[in-house]
Amino acid sequence: MVIDATFWVAVSFIIFILGLIYLKVPQKINLLLDNSINVIKNEIEEAEKIKNETKKLLNDSQIKIDNAQKESQKIIETAKAESEKMIIEVNEKFFLASENRKKLADQKIEQIKNIAIKEIKNTSIKIAIESTEKIIQTSIDKSKLDTIYQENLEDIKKSLKKSTTI
Repeated sequence: MVIDATFWVAVSFIIFILGLIYLKVPQKINLLLDNSINVIKNEIEEAEKIKNETKKLLNDSQIKIDNAQKESQKIIETAKAESEKMIIEVNEKFFLASENRKKLADQKIEQIKNIAIKEIKNTSIKIAIESTEKIIQTSIDKSKLDTIYQENLEDIKKSLKKSTTI
């Protein structure tokens, strides 16, 4: 039997494999792989739990956003309705105030008109009295009476024109 280098390589390989088995290296490698597999499984399960929790939180958040949008829409509608009511109230108050001002203006115009009529009556009465006094004082002949009448008539017209322009 010729012992060459391949024989010694085969013997050393077998001794190496037996040494590994004796030292239980394959079992340790198997344990390490099992532990790694378990760690990876746990991480995957944890990731799925986090994913489910995230989905749940996303759904809850979406529901809250929808509710907030509905609530804000209700608030906007309520505000619009209240603002329309306020606009109507302000318009009604404005029209009432303008009607009251118009009535007050009409009353003032009526008062001024009545005062002007009284002043015109008083002026015409004064003029009539003065004319009568002049006629009585100067009861003379008919020609003088006509000239005095014409003069007084012109004075009355002028006085009436002045009082109406005021």
